[in-house]
Amino acid sequence: MAFYNNKQEREFEEKVVQVRRVCKVVTGGKRFGFRVLAVVGDKKGRVGMGVGKSGDVSVAIRKAVEAAKKAIINVTMVASTIPHDVMGKLGASNVMLRPAKVGRGVIAGGAVRVILELAGIKDIVAKSIGSSNAINSAKATIDALQSLRNYEDEKINRGKEIEVRFVQSAE
Repeated sequence: MAFYNNKQEREFEEKVVQVRRVCKVVTGGKRFGFRVLAVVGDKKGRVGMGVGKSGDVSVAIRKAVEAAKKAIINVTMVASTIPHDVMGKLGASNVMLRPAKVGRGVIAGGAVRVILELAGIKDIVAKSIGSSNAINSAKATIDALQSLRNYEDEKINRGKEIEVRFVQSAE
């Protein structure tokens, strides 16, 4: 059992998205185990997802959380939303993310919703297209969030002004 100090324990919020019983066929019959998809985030722009497998659910959860903490990414945000439309893909799962006006809320489902909430995004519209597999949808969402670009960086790269849409102050 891992022991955490109070600072590390409070740094990230953890959510288990999916617990599945999996089976491996061996010579003597079938071996059953568990696969867990977990997401961790600080609701301030950092989020990660991980998968853990074990014969015991609690061990699989611990492994998934540790894997998620190792895979944390930083998310580019403008106020309480994302700066622009973006698409993420993995296998047959496609996830489309669009910025929304302040007060609209998180309009998404399944693993996509959990990741966006733990990243700290409060106003966004998401659509899952294709396969609804939770792991692939989660990885496609992470892919989409990683491909977000910052306005200031893009202005410098392109050498021109970029118009800002849908952004209102939260005051």
